[in-house]
Amino acid sequence: MKNLIILFLFVSFISCKTDEKPQASIVPETPKIVKEFGFKLNNFKVINDTIKPGENFSEILDRNNVDYPRVLEIVNKIRDTFNVRKIKSGIPYTVLAKNDSTEQAQVFIYQHSKVRYTVVDFRDSIPVAYHGKKPVKTVLKTASGIITTHLSDAVESQGLSSYLTYKMADDIYAWTIDFSRLQKNDKFKLIYEQLYINDTIPVGIGEIKAAYFEHGNQPFYAFKYVADTILNIPDYFDDEATNLRRQFLKMPVKFSRISSRYNLKRRIALYGNRVRPHKGTDFAAPIGTPIMATANGTVTESRRKGGNGNYVKIRHNATYSTQYLHMSRRAVKVGDVVKQGDVIGYIGMTGNTSGPHVCYRFWKNGRQVDPLKEKLPAAEPMKENIKPHYFEFIKSLKEQIDAINYSTIDNEIIIPKKELQS
Repeated sequence: MKNLIILFLFVSFISCKTDEKPQASIVPETPKIVKEFGFKLNNFKVINDTIKPGENFSEILDRNNVDYPRVLEIVNKIRDTFNVRKIKSGIPYTVLAKNDSTEQAQVFIYQHSKVRYTVVDFRDSIPVAYHGKKPVKTVLKTASGIITTHLSDAVESQGLSSYLTYKMADDIYAWTIDFSRLQKNDKFKLIYEQLYINDTIPVGIGEIKAAYFEHGNQPFYAFKYVADTILNIPDYFDDEATNLRRQFLKMPVKFSRISSRYNLKRRIALYGNRVRPHKGTDFAAPIGTPIMATANGTVTESRRKGGNGNYVKIRHNATYSTQYLHMSRRAVKVGDVVKQGDVIGYIGMTGNTSGPHVCYRFWKNGRQVDPLKEKLPAAEPMKENIKPHYFEFIKSLKEQIDAINYSTIDNEIIIPKKELQS
């Protein structure tokens, strides 16, 4: 019996030991490493703020425990790289301070934009300043739309960037489509670059790689391609390798509207509502808006005269000349050589005018004509030996843009690296 009691106690003891749950070991959590602006932020106390109206660099550092003599030393040492007197209210900044009881600032970071910043590092005895950029990730996306009122409405109503409107109207198709006369149900498709920082924060639009615009039931393709490898300047070409750029811009002002067209039978209020030929095209825009030369040429006149007000005239070649009236001020003088897109003056109301605009006049063989009805000469054509490579380059791009559904917008796509030519 004694032996049975001992055996029972032994089994009970073993059973109790078996039922005990092992205690889990506690592993301390490793803090996540945070890096930004080239610094490991875990090593600092991080203060993010925005420059207040009237606030200056000295006040910011003083508030973060840097005394005035040291601030003065910092300002003098970095002045050639960063002028602290030019910091602007509303701009965000970051202070990296010591992670101890003093909480004294060691680094000041001025964020010019979401991408660009300037670092002032005064951890060492000699302060330094340098400029930097955050890494930008590029994602290719698609967009499409059907126009019911204006191109801008079709773009912005979908939450797309207004920059896409500008690129289509004032860059890609500026020479081939009159955007002041779009028709209802005109359509567009795009393959473009969306730029991000930190993988998720959008910071703008990069290039438009390919575009399709259907205007009046006529298709207009556009593919960005470097045809001249010497100059290495990209241009837009259509699906037949024709350069979409023309020798002349359609308009001398960006983001403007036509307030009066070329009209030989127009009645003008300033002249008693009598019929008086209007041999120019008026582009309305706010005073001070830059006016651009619509093609390369030489300035032959730059002066103020009568009803023309301040004006500039440019001779482009033996066939074409252009004139720009009613400027608030002129930016070129006689004899200056200008390139297409150069600013030659600014919108004003000088001379006979009832509102701010530029009257754009166009001469062909010494006779004033309507530039919007002229078939303007194209830019340099693509060389024949380059075309086979171009057609191979656009092949899958064209397939992808044709496949975009008008009800589908802002979709990411993948394009093989060989087709990402700028």
